[in-house]
Amino acid sequence: MLLLRRINTQNSYFWFMGGGGAKKACPQYVPPELITRISDTSLYLFSCRVNIIMKSRILALLREKGAVISGECISDVLGISRVSVWKHIRKLQELGYPIRSSAKGYQMDGDFDALYPWEFSHQAYKIYFHQQLPSTMDAALELARNGCDAFTVVIAEQQAKGRGRLNRVWHSTKGGLYFTLVLRPEISPVFLFQINFAVALCIVQMLNELFGIEAGIKWPNDILVGKKKICGMLSQMEAEAEHVSFLNVGIGLNVNNLPSAVEPGAISIFEILGTKVARRKILSDFLARFEAFLNQNDIGNILVQWRQCSLTLGRTVRVVTTNNVVEGRAIDIDENGGLTIRLADGTEKTVVYGDCFH
Repeated sequence: MLLLRRINTQNSYFWFMGGGGAKKACPQYVPPELITRISDTSLYLFSCRVNIIMKSRILALLREKGAVISGECISDVLGISRVSVWKHIRKLQELGYPIRSSAKGYQMDGDFDALYPWEFSHQAYKIYFHQQLPSTMDAALELARNGCDAFTVVIAEQQAKGRGRLNRVWHSTKGGLYFTLVLRPEISPVFLFQINFAVALCIVQMLNELFGIEAGIKWPNDILVGKKKICGMLSQMEAEAEHVSFLNVGIGLNVNNLPSAVEPGAISIFEILGTKVARRKILSDFLARFEAFLNQNDIGNILVQWRQCSLTLGRTVRVVTTNNVVEGRAIDIDENGGLTIRLADGTEKTVVYGDCFH
């Protein structure tokens, strides 16, 4: 028999299931098939699903109307009692949503840049949101090892120990978008680099199409605007032989924060545009774009597009690895994602990892 206990703290929103020695954490939204499978806890699971759907629909109504909406009107539209409407709205207010209450009803007074699961209704059951974590990569690693679904997303408003490649510190100040995406690709581990390339391409395309920001990719996975870093990536995988168990991709995107205050070589969307933008829109767009990209592209096409967005190819580079330093002109990316460099003596050398400077 499975037992369900709700954990609803200030820092996280999820349910905890256990029984027969098995334990599993899952977000507030639970898929319908799980509800029908676990009859002993179906009432709780159904309540969990309704909770997120109702918050999502209430917010949609308030944002759509803009004006005051009576509790009776919301009650009629959603088919729930006015008391239930009041409870949902009170919880949203406690979480920071600028909803004004009056004798006439409720009104959204401005927007709220929130990343709670109900802001992503089409995939809310895969969203794990936390106000603060040591690292989204660590939390995602535990979830992946416990069998979470592909495209599970761990989000943190802030990270105490955010990290980039080679265990460098990633300054995770409030206002940025910090998340890790759990993937379960059915490809050989040798080709996992194409997932990282695809992520970088989607971020570059998103920045351009949503905000008109011209970004490019510095090998292997930094996203730059001009010479300043706006986004970094970190990937982690576990595999057995040729079978990939999971690939976790951590992404830190500077959005409404001011990274240049602590890192002169960094920049944010806010610093570029001079105005704040909705992070939920960015994350929703990226997740939809990335999933579609994976379904529509093969490795050859990914490499072609990556070359077009590269800031590294054609430049004189210096790549530092753990064993040596390679200097020369970056001329191409090979079929395994390695950077091909033409050395001063005319010979060519391909490096598959390292810090690239240019």
